Amino acid sequence: MDFPLPDSTLYVDTPVHFDLPRRINRLGKLAYNMWWTWHPEALRLFLQIDRDLWEKTYHNPIAFLQQASRVQLNAVTQNRYYLESYDRVFSTFDRYLKADGSWFRTTYPDLAGKTIAYFSMEFGMHEILPIYAGGLGVLSGDHLKEASDLGLPLVGVGFLYTHGYFSQRITEDGWQEARPFELNVDEAPVRPVMMENGQPLEVSVHLPQRDVKLRVWQVLVGRVPLYLLDSRVPGNTPADQNLTTRLYSGNPEVRISQEILLGIGGLRALRALGYSPSVWHMNEGHSAFLALERTRELVEQGIPFQRALEMVRVNNVFTTHTPVPAGNDEFPTWLIDKYFADLWPQLGISRDEFMDLARCERHWGEAFSMPVLAIRLSEHCNAVSELHGHVTRKMWHFLWPNRKVDDVPITHITNGIHTSTWLARRLHLLFDRYLGDGWLEKADDPQIWERINDIPDAELWAVRLHLKRKLVLYATEKARRQWMHDGIHPVQVIASGVLLDPYALTIGFARRFAPYKRANLVLRDFDRLLRILNKANMPVQIIFAGKSHPDNEPGKLLIQEVYRAVKKAENGGRLVFLEDYDMNLARYMVQGVDVWLNTPRRPNEASGTSGQKAALNGVLNFSVLDGWWREGYNGRNGWAIGEDVDPVDPAVQDEADARDLYDTLENEIVPLYYKERSGSGLPTEWIARMKEAIRTLGPQFSTRRMLKEYTQLYLTGLKDTEGESAGSS
Repeated sequence: MDFPLPDSTLYVDTPVHFDLPRRINRLGKLAYNMWWTWHPEALRLFLQIDRDLWEKTYHNPIAFLQQASRVQLNAVTQNRYYLESYDRVFSTFDRYLKADGSWFRTTYPDLAGKTIAYFSMEFGMHEILPIYAGGLGVLSGDHLKEASDLGLPLVGVGFLYTHGYFSQRITEDGWQEARPFELNVDEAPVRPVMMENGQPLEVSVHLPQRDVKLRVWQVLVGRVPLYLLDSRVPGNTPADQNLTTRLYSGNPEVRISQEILLGIGGLRALRALGYSPSVWHMNEGHSAFLALERTRELVEQGIPFQRALEMVRVNNVFTTHTPVPAGNDEFPTWLIDKYFADLWPQLGISRDEFMDLARCERHWGEAFSMPVLAIRLSEHCNAVSELHGHVTRKMWHFLWPNRKVDDVPITHITNGIHTSTWLARRLHLLFDRYLGDGWLEKADDPQIWERINDIPDAELWAVRLHLKRKLVLYATEKARRQWMHDGIHPVQVIASGVLLDPYALTIGFARRFAPYKRANLVLRDFDRLLRILNKANMPVQIIFAGKSHPDNEPGKLLIQEVYRAVKKAENGGRLVFLEDYDMNLARYMVQGVDVWLNTPRRPNEASGTSGQKAALNGVLNFSVLDGWWREGYNGRNGWAIGEDVDPVDPAVQDEADARDLYDTLENEIVPLYYKERSGSGLPTEWIARMKEAIRTLGPQFSTRRMLKEYTQLYLTGLKDTEGESAGSS
């Protein structure tokens, strides 16, 4: 169950050992592999011991096993049904880890022994490991899970954020407060990498006037190891120990230090672990400094700089995720001088030649652009949807001034989601019955999904009602706890969803509160919205959730605007805001609402994946034709807001999109949901749209399809033995 490290002098320690009955003692090992997070039967091995404790420990199997009573643990060893499930789970787990028949080993048997290194600033795999801020991290987590399922020889590299992102609290006036959070590593599925002498493995990275040491931790994600860097090392200054505690600092010196540690420190950690990756995948530009470190290694071996660049470039892959300037890190040249003045002499080049690697002209002066650095030093660059590909080629066209925009060498691979992670358990069981054996291994095959039409309407609708009741119960219980323990105002209790109706048409809007996502678009004509919400016998309710970066004042003002509308008595409790959005709440929402609302100002939504998760669960998307939805919408599997054209004037677009939103909601969506039903009482036309959404979107927007496309990019490096040996030092 443990993976041997390439360097046999290293080992991974398990900091917590559980006192478990012998018959079920493998639960302790399972707790340290995130595989259980996407296998419902494995998860239920913990839940069935003590459901209340499972909720109290926030679905954390390590904390759960530490706190479970011996009486309860002994009891399940006498339960025949539990033991049958236990044996079945571990039989599946053991077969899975062998990976003998995995897609990659079967398709590319000659590439055994190769390694793909995947660098990302954040990874979202489950709420118990809050080292993610939003969609980028959740996508990275899904990438690792699918790589594991497919058997890709991939290793991940990121940071162990001991203070996570932040916990959100909304004040009575609607202002977001960032509550401190601290990860207890003794209750987290992370294990330190140790040396033969029993000391933790450490690597060192030079920053101005000092060296910063990094510890290396391992997280197992099925068959894939994820290595997390941690600067909380004795000997580092207090400021340096804090470099890896929080995501996305607004301080440029902290930010550049973090990105140096990720790119250069992450590379050195892989070297120390014994890895010689054949492919280096940079998920966003945060880790682009790794390309400079790889180049330095080769120059140190006596290879000329330009030749070294060519050798590094051949097996680098770069994925860009945002057309929004704030999402593309750029540093002023004085900061580059401060942090890299000792590097260009090591590369054998001048300062100007070094700056030319990532030079970018801005209105405030010259900048050193991380995406430019990644683009220049990568053989393959891709955007994350078809429309985003067009936007990205236009954005970076200045790097190829002699080419037409359409000829800029940036392709696209549209994002997908990890099916097993986001599909509700009851729908999973339903699909098992009707899609056939092994359907998950063929989740990217549209033919498999044609069988969705074989599911009886009554069975599918019963599961959908169950999932909505779960969401409503979750919201009301959360509100009850807040009222009992947090002393919130009674109006906030109403705003938290205690008046939600499990039988009303329910719309979900949950995402990062960035201004371009226009969370307030649905509030633009509030009187008209109230008429829609409160129409007799056809009620509509909207559930909002999401965070804004603590330094993003416009985003926090958006939350305040939405929350103040939620608090107004006129809406009758049909507008709701659920605070502290995380992966747990995300599961309830994408599985439990009827309609998923997405209102970005086109073309700023690079891809988006929350709507894909919703569609998989039979939730109908109602979205601007931006990102993935522009590719997914076919006129029968949801609804579009606005036209498939680029805007001329943002104010005009906002007005037109709001008007179209209200018209479609009032004249199409609400009537269809409440349409007079047949003798069975089922909304047959609505269910037909649900089936169409699942059938058409399930295979197209799965990470199984996405990772197979990425593998085609990876092959250049995997098959290039010169590039592999060149990357070793």
